[in-house]
Amino acid sequence: MNKMRFHKDDKVILTDCDGVLLNWEYSFHVWMSQKGYDRKSSIEYDLIHHYDVDKPEIKKLIREFNESAAIGFLPPLRDAMYYVDLLHRKHGYVFHMITSLSKDPNAQKLRIMNTKKIFGETAFEKFVFLDTGEDKDEELAKYKNSGYIWIEDKIENAETGLKFGLNSVLMEHGHNMNHVNSDIHIVKNWEQLYHEAA
Repeated sequence: MNKMRFHKDDKVILTDCDGVLLNWEYSFHVWMSQKGYDRKSSIEYDLIHHYDVDKPEIKKLIREFNESAAIGFLPPLRDAMYYVDLLHRKHGYVFHMITSLSKDPNAQKLRIMNTKKIFGETAFEKFVFLDTGEDKDEELAKYKNSGYIWIEDKIENAETGLKFGLNSVLMEHGHNMNHVNSDIHIVKNWEQLYHEAA
């Protein structure tokens, strides 16, 4: 396993948003409940396992949620607010967010507003918005062999980061606890990441 470390030269940390910084899943399930959908018990990443709907319908619902006003009011995930602030203010790190949200400009503005409300005005130096469910290969390739930490909750995206020479870290969820790539670190929260990598 490669040693996880922060990049101490230009102090950039790459991060996904949903399931890493913000608690998208909780907010989505609340929104679905308000729309009358009953949730099944599941720890699978694919939300089709959580509801009695087909693949096209769940994709449509995810896009609708991502482009709704609700996307501007997601709560932080676990201890993200404290440790992102600590890394930024105390240690001088800045964050580049790479998120598969939507191409809708209003949804993007709501995400920026939500992020700055929780993490402050200056922690996030860059926001990269991809379409709902879009792969991140092209954007991660721009950071190839930088050695930056790349924080994700989706195994495939963490593996993509590894492929491009990034220090991939998985934020632990039920759906990714059994990943098998020993070069990808898994952390339970931001505190663990902070203490292991600092």
